[in-house]
Amino acid sequence: MSKYYVNEKFFDKWNPKMAYVLGYLYADGSMEDAFYIRGKYIKVTSIDKDRIVIIKKLLNSKHKIVKIPPDNYKRKIRFLLRIGSHKLYKRLVELGLYPNKSLTIKFPRIPSSVLNHFIRGYFDGDGCVYLERKIGISGELITKRLLSVFTSGSKLFLSGLSMKLIKKIEENDIKIYKSHRSYQLRYSTRSSMNLFKFMYNNVQKGLYMQRKFDKFKEYFSLQPQRINSKIKKILNTAQ
Repeated sequence: MSKYYVNEKFFDKWNPKMAYVLGYLYADGSMEDAFYIRGKYIKVTSIDKDRIVIIKKLLNSKHKIVKIPPDNYKRKIRFLLRIGSHKLYKRLVELGLYPNKSLTIKFPRIPSSVLNHFIRGYFDGDGCVYLERKIGISGELITKRLLSVFTSGSKLFLSGLSMKLIKKIEENDIKIYKSHRSYQLRYSTRSSMNLFKFMYNNVQKGLYMQRKFDKFKEYFSLQPQRINSKIKKILNTAQ
């Protein structure tokens, strides 16, 4: 029995909050089977404390958030939420998670009604968006393109993700690249715009990372001609 309270039924029913947290766990979560003390733990770690705070709140967890100092000057402070619960552990295994998942995890079965929330959760954990820029002829800074990237140690997971996104963002050219220690699924401007429309559709307050949303927002402020009614609605509601 856990020393601290947590909602052990949180992952029992599909809804936007559950799907978002599950997606984040697929990215930045881990499972620990401490058989020697008969303990089963769910851990989620991030340099973004606000994501850990949100997940703790959504799970109604009374567990402490631990601050982990960097082990060298190149790293940042990380924040850890570690929850001991046999019931949560068992349910997450049913949903496709397991210890040491990084290199072999597969894309899980997600109801289409909450697919965008799951993918946004994963994106907030192991995704990035940035503007590629160049210097123009007269020295001005020109935005060349918008790029969005999903990262995983499992090529199988990214392949499954890309197949789910084909129809959603109208992208048939699957671009999975091998980086130093992982794989990357990359999308350029048009697909990134469609990804924005898909991921942030019907988004709820707190269920997205502000700085990543703001990077998309920055692009649209620089390219206002690309804003259609759907993008405008998202930009106005996700404030």
